[in-house]
Amino acid sequence: MRDQLIPPADRDLVQPLFLSLKKKYRLCTGTRVAALTATPAGIEVQLAGATETCELFDAVLVAIGRRPNSRGLGLETLGLAPDAHGFLAVNERQQTAVAHIYAVGDLVGEPMLAHKASHQGRVAAEVIAGLPTAFAPLAIPAVAYTRPEVAWVGLTERQAAERGLRVDKGKFPWGANGRALSAGATSGVTKALFDSESGRLVGAGICGAQAGELIHEALIALEMGANAEDIGRSVHAHPTLAETFACAAEMVTGTITDALPPRKRAPKP
Repeated sequence: MRDQLIPPADRDLVQPLFLSLKKKYRLCTGTRVAALTATPAGIEVQLAGATETCELFDAVLVAIGRRPNSRGLGLETLGLAPDAHGFLAVNERQQTAVAHIYAVGDLVGEPMLAHKASHQGRVAAEVIAGLPTAFAPLAIPAVAYTRPEVAWVGLTERQAAERGLRVDKGKFPWGANGRALSAGATSGVTKALFDSESGRLVGAGICGAQAGELIHEALIALEMGANAEDIGRSVHAHPTLAETFACAAEMVTGTITDALPPRKRAPKP
């Protein structure tokens, strides 16, 4: 059971979406479907967890994620053994344990995303053609095509904490952005995480209109090792939603003029 929408993303990043959906639907987080029973009147659903109830619905949509389609392919006869989850191990050249057999996409593990699969397929084709190449991205963006959209790339705050990595966070509310104000999209937010030691961008997230388009500036900045000053000093067109990424960086450098910068906490003795 998950206690938030879109569990891979940070809770605060998903909050604008949660508040928007909450106006239209009843959201039950931390809840599982314990039983489904078809009746003449509809489908009886028994909920357990944070929400304990039994209700009747016209239809039920089961959306429980993806799994690799590796069963029944006869991989064992080729000398290949999928792991307990059905994934095949590959190297950065997309080669399996049998060097002349390549695998890409959902079959080789998370993240199970189409854009990751297509890039891996290209790498495999180039390797077969004898070209010097490898699949070694620092990060792969993920997008939830909701309304508003949610997109993130690199590390989340939770992942950084699990790795023991100290980060400086810049979080910019779209309510302080001219384009968002004129478009009625002020509930959005853009955040950026920087390694406290090296200063480099390690993760970013956006919730708001066109987040799936806007996240790619963060992807390029992360891949190129940009820091907050690099991003903040890059001149962004005004008024645009893209400015919010530069503003998030300026929240870290303390040079923000579009909003009040966060108060600096005194270091613990």
